[in-house]
Parts: sequence; structure tokens; C-alpha cells
Amino acid sequence: MSTLGVTHSFDQGDGRTISIETGKLAKQADGSVVVTMGKTMLLATVVSAHTVKEGQGFFPLIVDFQEKFAGAGRIPGSFQRREGRLNDDEILVSRLVDRALRPLFPDGYLFDTQVIINVVSLDPEVKPDALAAFAASCALSVSDIPFQGPISEVRVARVNGEHIVNPTTSQLAEADLDIMLAASAENIVMVEGEAHEVQEEELLKAVEVGHEAIKIQCKAQLDLVAKIGGVTKREYIAPEENEEIYNKINDFCRSKIYAVASKGLSKPERKEGFAAVKEEMKAQFTEEELAENGHFISKYLYKVEKDTIRKMVADEKIRLDGRKPDEIRPIWMEVDYLPNAHGSAVFTRGETQSLTTVTLGGKRDEQMIDRATELTYSNFMLHYNFPPYCTGEVKMQRGTSRREVGHGNLAHRSVKRVLPPEEENSYTIRIVSDILESNGSSSMATVCAGSLALHDAGIKVSNHVSGIAMGLIKDEDSGNIAVLSDILGDEDHLGDMDFKVTGTKNGICACQMDIKLDGLTFDILKDALMQAKEGRLHILDLMEKSIEAPREEMKSHVPRIEKIYVDKEDIGAIIGPGGKVIQELQKETGTTISIEEKDEKGEVVILSTDGEGMKAALAKIKGITMKAEVGEVYEAKVASIMPYGAFVDFLPGQSGLLHISEISHSRLENMDGVFEVGDLVKVKLVGVDKRSGKFKLSRKVLMPKPEAAAEGESAE
Repeated sequence: MSTLGVTHSFDQGDGRTISIETGKLAKQADGSVVVTMGKTMLLATVVSAHTVKEGQGFFPLIVDFQEKFAGAGRIPGSFQRREGRLNDDEILVSRLVDRALRPLFPDGYLFDTQVIINVVSLDPEVKPDALAAFAASCALSVSDIPFQGPISEVRVARVNGEHIVNPTTSQLAEADLDIMLAASAENIVMVEGEAHEVQEEELLKAVEVGHEAIKIQCKAQLDLVAKIGGVTKREYIAPEENEEIYNKINDFCRSKIYAVASKGLSKPERKEGFAAVKEEMKAQFTEEELAENGHFISKYLYKVEKDTIRKMVADEKIRLDGRKPDEIRPIWMEVDYLPNAHGSAVFTRGETQSLTTVTLGGKRDEQMIDRATELTYSNFMLHYNFPPYCTGEVKMQRGTSRREVGHGNLAHRSVKRVLPPEEENSYTIRIVSDILESNGSSSMATVCAGSLALHDAGIKVSNHVSGIAMGLIKDEDSGNIAVLSDILGDEDHLGDMDFKVTGTKNGICACQMDIKLDGLTFDILKDALMQAKEGRLHILDLMEKSIEAPREEMKSHVPRIEKIYVDKEDIGAIIGPGGKVIQELQKETGTTISIEEKDEKGEVVILSTDGEGMKAALAKIKGITMKAEVGEVYEAKVASIMPYGAFVDFLPGQSGLLHISEISHSRLENMDGVFEVGDLVKVKLVGVDKRSGKFKLSRKVLMPKPEAAAEGESAE
């Protein structure tokens, strides 16, 4: 291969060109490519180990996507001023790529494999996340790693009724539907996105448009492989099998597993029943056999259990908890559960439970998001926590997991669609969902609980939003298919599809779909969407019975916000030198005040739980921004005394000289004993010097004239 590498370019279908270059950079990786669109460039590398770790029982795939700040001409804002751990957005893209690639590695391929995608150049109008999975698949395609691709991933947005593949950043800002779609040339493997309450048919149309674009990108990868002369995939030894042990376990356990699975037991009862079957099965082997073949026994027991349950569900339509395929688990919910939270709700569906809170803050509580592309602030956060006790497990808690970031993002996308517009909401909103029990669909419980808690907090959301997780199981032998509503955790693990759909009574707000089944037709996908709609509307009806509309009045302990606008030139006076004025104002009134320039005005936002403090802060700010008017009378405070008069503060931030001749009708020889610093004195603004802008103040014009002087004036 040439040291300059090989490049293949193609039209993505709308006149814009994407190029793939290989053989030039990172040549010690098993596969590497540079994908370029506009000025955005992604370097994707892949390396896979040549030996398997002892006892490895799953495919250890690691995917890391990271944007390099230098590629955008920025220095990171962190203390270290370098890229650190992946931020939430990078984790979400990494998860998208992982979910697209993982199903396409061969069964039994258990070698450590790592995909690293670095965005090394950033075009502000070309979104790199839509190219990440394409770049990863390209790197795998030119490597010797066994990969059953190629696949690709595109973004599809609907802008003014038109579907656009990989839209520009400007176009995306105007979209009412935004999905990411991953697929091979034949099959869809992943869909994720958000929308402004669109109908099911509209989502399906976007999927169709995206799949056509993916076919072009898959062909481009094959063309690149042909240009480099083809690739010979490495040979590997799959884990050995033991047919004798499998048959022994299958013969002994299948009927026993079916007996437990078909009883409609709860999760703990089912777990106990399967554990008893395992102990009975282990008793069929000697201690020596268990020691020598323990890994086979665990592997084949799971295989028999999975196959038995899948056939039961697909062929007989019997679910593990006894429900019908389209039946939703029992639901109960309670709002205002926590008396001191600004908003709270408990949402329980079957054996899945979320305790969710809403906390309201001000401008200073916004989240700073420092990305390579931009530094922004967000006034809406949703955090999802999945502690080990929710599944009855003991685990170390080592910070937020990628799974928690992903599930929280899906709920965040769903709930943000019903929030009031920014101009109607001055609060920073934080929703926290703590999963207290989990047996499937915990992210969807978070959506429901979040909607309830927002209503409890009195946030004027447009509608309730709910979510449901759909599943699908296909028996390969009979060809029978079962589409399942509100799936259990076991139905997710054993099934062929996990399809989460959220929305209001008006339409879909967000979706996330992972497909492990080849050849999923659009008819099946449509059936799943329509069944999901029925379930979503059923849940919405129950939520509306619990709390129909947002509270008219927020709770007494919720901070109130007042927003006023001042002239731009008054911003400095409110802040004061070094922030002195605004700091003292907050301290005196017990409020939190933020101010920023917006639309040629100063927007002042005051946050307080104390009504009197709010009134005091408003009065002081209005005083600071009040304009001095000739002819008005003010109560002034003596600030300093000079031989020729006194300097007085008559408005916040505004002062003037009260000349000795304007203090009294009587002639004063000096200022001795006339005033003390801090004295209050009424003055009238009688004029403003046109050249200097200095204020002319008078006290004597407010005082009655002496009789002698008055008579003399009359005689004249």
C-alpha cells in the first residue's frame, strides 16, 4: 500500500461528498481511516487482541468517541486545560456506535476489541456524531478483524416537511424530527431520536429515508476495500463446545424451566425457581465434572433457559409474569410524596419504581457545557440514578455509568419537549430520578415520574408525557412472532428487540430501538409502534387521573422569580465596581440576582423564597436605575462636607453638590455645624449643567422664604 494511502470519495446522495482515507495515519492499528465531510474529519481506529482472556464469557467491546478541542480551535475550559474523561455527549455517541457494531461480530468472538474515534477537525456546519459509526465500520472493514458488516449510521431530520440526511447544524435547529439510524444494507439495527409530537407514520418515513442513504455508505465501504485489494479476515478459534453436556442439561432442565417460566411468578419467585432448577441440575454431575466443566454447565443452562422461554412466548403467547402480549403491568403513582421538594412523584409499574424530584433554581444554577464545538449553558437537567439495591444486588458505586447517562438522556429528550418556551420560563430545572426497583423499563418510568413531578412543582408544561418499552421475540423454528408491551428485564435480555417510545396524547417525543433480529420488516415495526401508542395512551390516562394539570400555585417554599428589564447603560450601576453593589444588595435582601445583556437591554432576574426580600431587592434596583428628573424632589444623604457645601447622594449611584448658597435663605459663612455625614435632607433637582452634566441641587427652594425678604420682593 502506498505511504500516501488510498482514498475513496462518494456523493452521499444530495451533492455533498464524503471521503474515506486509509493507509496514511495510525498504521499500527489493525484498521484505521480518516473520514472527511466538509471540514469535519474523524480518525477512527480499531484494534483487537489475538488471544482470549481465560474464563472470558462475553464479547469485550470498548468504543470511545472524543472531540479534540484543537480541531475546533479551542482550548479546553477545564482546570488542566486538556481533554479528560468523556463528557456526556461523547458517551452518548460512543453508546450509539457500540449498539450499532456489537450485534455484527460473530458468535463466539470473545477477543478484547477497542474502537477509538477522534474528531480531529470540526466544521461548525457538519455534525460529527452522524459520521461516527460510519467511520468505525470503515476501520473494521479495512482490518483483518472478523466483522459481519459493513454498517453505517446517518441522521435524518425533517425540516419544513422535507427529510434531510445528515443535515447541517443550521438546518437541524429548524427540525421537528431528529433521529439517528444505524443499519446494514439489508437490516436496521438501531434507531434513536426525538421529535415534536409526530405521528408513527412520520417516524417510519424518516427510517425509510435514512436506510436508503445507509445503503450508499455501505457500498462505499465495499468499494474502498476493493481499492486496497481486498482484506483477508483473521482466523480465530471459537470457544469449544460439549454436545454431550448440552444434551444432558437440555433433557433434564427444559421441562423444569418451562414449569417455572409459565407460572406467572414475580421476579424474586422466578429467580428462586430457576435457582432451584440449577441446583437440581448440578446434582446430576459429579464434583469432578463440575470442576472441569463448570463453564459449560452455566453456559448451556442459560442457553436452554433462553430457548425455552422464547418458544413459550412466541408460540404460546405466555409471558413470564402471566400477562397478555399487549397488557401493561399494574400501575400506581403518587405526587407530592416528599414535602420539602419543589416537586416530587413516585411512579410504580409492576416491579419497576422511580422516585423523582424536581428542583427549581435561578440563572446561576445553569449547567455549563464545555464542548469542542462550543461553550454553552443549559437550564434543564435530568439525572437518572440506578443504585445496586434496585435489583437486589451488592456492587461498588463508582460514579455515573454510561448506562445511566444513556437512560437519562432518553428521558431528558422526552420531557424537554413539553417544557414551556424559554421566554416563559425563568427557572433552571433539575429532575432527578432514583430507581428504587427495576424489572425493565426504568427509563420509561423516569419519563412518567418526571412528568408527574413537573406538574406537582407547578411548571406550566404543555402536556403529560409517558413512555413504554416494547419487545419482540421470534421463534426461528416456527417463525412465530410475539410483539410485547411494557417488557420485563428478562424479556429484554432474552428478546430480539428493545424499542422504547415516549410521547404525549398528540404524538411521539422520543424513541430508542435496538434490534438483534435480522430481517425486521417495516410491517412488524409499524405493528410495534401502534401497539406502543395504545400502551402510551393508557398510561397517560392514569397519569391525568393522578394530577390533570400543573398546580396553579407553586408551593410556598419554592423560590419565586421576578424579572425586570433596565437600560443597558444601567447594568454597570447595578453591578458596581468589582461587583460590590450587587453583592451587598444580595446580602441585604437575602436574594440571588443575576443580570445579563439581552436584546440591547439589561435583563435582571431576582430569585428569592422571601417575599419581603424580593420587594426590597426590586425597590433598590428600581432606585439604582431611576433617572434623575429636573423639578423632582429627593431625600438625599450627606456623603461628605466641604467648605463650599455638601456632596449628597440623592439617587442610588447618583450624587451632586448642594452648594452652601442653596442650603438656606440665610447667608452661611461656612459649613460648621450645618450638617453631619449621614444626615438626611430633602433637595430639589433644579437643573443639569449642559457642559459638565453636573446636577444642580437646592434645599432652600423647598423652604419658606423669610417674611422680610418676601415683603421686600413684593415692594420691588
